[in-house]
Amino acid sequence: MSNTDSNSSLSSSRDCPVVSGKRLVQHVEARKTDVGGIPVARALPTRGRRTIGAWCFLDHAGPVVFRGNSRGMRVGPHPHIGLQTFTWMIAGEVLHRDSLGSEQVIRPGEVNLMTAGNGICHTEESVEASGQLHAAQLWIALPYADRETAPRFDHYPYLPRWEEQGADMTLLMGHFRDHNAPTLAFSPLIGIDLAHRNGGAMRIPLRTDYEYGLLPLEGTFDIGGETFRTNELAYFGTGRSDVEFHAPPGGRAILLGGEPVEDEILMWWNFVGYSKSEIAQAQREWEQGSDRFGSVPAYEGERLMPPPIPWKVDPPASHS
Repeated sequence: MSNTDSNSSLSSSRDCPVVSGKRLVQHVEARKTDVGGIPVARALPTRGRRTIGAWCFLDHAGPVVFRGNSRGMRVGPHPHIGLQTFTWMIAGEVLHRDSLGSEQVIRPGEVNLMTAGNGICHTEESVEASGQLHAAQLWIALPYADRETAPRFDHYPYLPRWEEQGADMTLLMGHFRDHNAPTLAFSPLIGIDLAHRNGGAMRIPLRTDYEYGLLPLEGTFDIGGETFRTNELAYFGTGRSDVEFHAPPGGRAILLGGEPVEDEILMWWNFVGYSKSEIAQAQREWEQGSDRFGSVPAYEGERLMPPPIPWKVDPPASHS
């Protein structure tokens, strides 16, 4: 999925308060937006919280049922640098295409992971026959040393699944207890989807050197005596050895964690980088139709274009 906001602003990973998980839980309400015609709740980045480890973007799309003449979600060709896009499908089906020639339908219980590295472009379209869409899409900022890695696409139809404390658990990324996710990671991260059929109390062990957040995707959760409704992110900070909460019947949430990133991560439109100049260069090349990003075969439609960069951009150096 893409950041299609026409009023995009430059986001820095340092633009958020410091929270000690030992003292409090930060309450962050997602903001509403639209991606490809689908209502989306954006929990990261927001004014109150920019990142959780290297997780730097979290969209909760749907749940939505397509009615009438609706074709569902349709996101035209758009570029990425310096990140991985991570799509977790809960309901419905989406067709992914990219400039590497990848073409993959993602179905419920599967993950699509696209590593942008130095540059890639892709499209995403709902499969009309599925009639619905419910998904979480995240971005992972690549470490500085890996930000220009070669682009690639990986599809994961099978992930570790087990039952714990009455909940169905799926490990999306990283390691948990004796489970290891196969998803490609460049940073120390964890992601868990938990779905509680009957509701009940849960206690999840945490690493004290990771920062964590829990986003309810369905239902209202009680965390530390505070109510967190769907699309209200609970951020725990670092220093916790566990988290306790109460899930409602049919409740679903995604738990994210990771080692805090010391470098400043900049996010603008669909680009992630470590300097304004590299982001500006990527935008200039996309606007000029550079071969850096390629094109998506078999897609009929216009490329998405970014809003003007709101900071001063030095012209490219001339070569005599």
